[in-house]
Amino acid sequence: MFSSSKGLPIKRLLVMRFGAMGDAAMTVPVLYALATQHPDLRITMLTRTRFVPMFEWLPANVQVKGVDFAEHDGIVGLTKMFGNLKKGNFDAVADLHNVLRSKYLRTCFAMLGVKVAKVNKGRMEKKQLIGHGVDHEPLKHMTERYAEVFRSLGLSVDLSQKMQLNLLHERCAVLNNLAGEKSLADQWVGVAPFAAHLQKIYPLDRMQQVVSLLADQGCKVFLFGAGRKEAKVLEAWEEEYQERKGGGKVINICGKMEGLRNEMLLMSKLNLMISMDSANMHIASIFGTPVLSIWGATHPKAGFSGYGQSPDSEMQLEELNCRPCSIYGKKPCRFGDLRCMNIAPDKVVEKACEMINQKM
Repeated sequence: MFSSSKGLPIKRLLVMRFGAMGDAAMTVPVLYALATQHPDLRITMLTRTRFVPMFEWLPANVQVKGVDFAEHDGIVGLTKMFGNLKKGNFDAVADLHNVLRSKYLRTCFAMLGVKVAKVNKGRMEKKQLIGHGVDHEPLKHMTERYAEVFRSLGLSVDLSQKMQLNLLHERCAVLNNLAGEKSLADQWVGVAPFAAHLQKIYPLDRMQQVVSLLADQGCKVFLFGAGRKEAKVLEAWEEEYQERKGGGKVINICGKMEGLRNEMLLMSKLNLMISMDSANMHIASIFGTPVLSIWGATHPKAGFSGYGQSPDSEMQLEELNCRPCSIYGKKPCRFGDLRCMNIAPDKVVEKACEMINQKM
């Protein structure tokens, strides 16, 4: 039996994880394991409002609450949020973010006698990884770090139990209008060419070649992005292919799917997602979709690889001893040429086709 600091069983648990989207996505398989292994535990997940759809397919004992920090900013806003949260009579609080906002909230709960625990992000280990480069031992995966928070509260979590979120039966009217119904013979490939930082982005001219080559081989390619700048790039790719080859094979979905939920439904139906070290890699992994991830300045050894993905699906130049030059890809390339992204488009396509054929 798991107990709160007051010696009573933990029946109601508050979990906090805000931005970024990829980090929030990595909490999903951990919450799935926790919820299925402790069906009597009532879990409330507190996250950013725009992330809420990522948690909607979890078991019924997980409730998700969205927060908009424009309305709850500063000490006054957080105090108001705490006033609402404490009405949930939580027995324990798991802080999976460990930033100023979550620290303030968990401290407020601790002052009420509620048991709290926080994530250890392993900052010192990550600094050592950058210093030693690719020869360093792999660090603990972030999902395991999240699981350790629950274990410190006395809640056992076994991550060997894989998620079963089969959404193939769910229909999406927006998707059907864009691409039609998917048949068993169709090969649908998602391409998410962007990331938060330039050092994590495969050169866009090369990625456009990847898109064109995949479409030439009969795949239907869906282009993922967000915002006006990314939409403009993807629209140009779609139009350029249509002018040369005809429409229907390259489809830009940026701004057309009417929300994250529909984008995730599409990801669940893909035969393959090609992504950077980005949120799309993590979201696609939630649904067990194979992901071919391309790594530049960052490295899977830092513990941020796609959940459940094979190391064989990670494309990178292992021989470069300058990698990783940073954990999150913020640091500019010391050589100024992003040599870590010098991967030929035909090699990406070759690997993509290999992974697609393995799933057939």
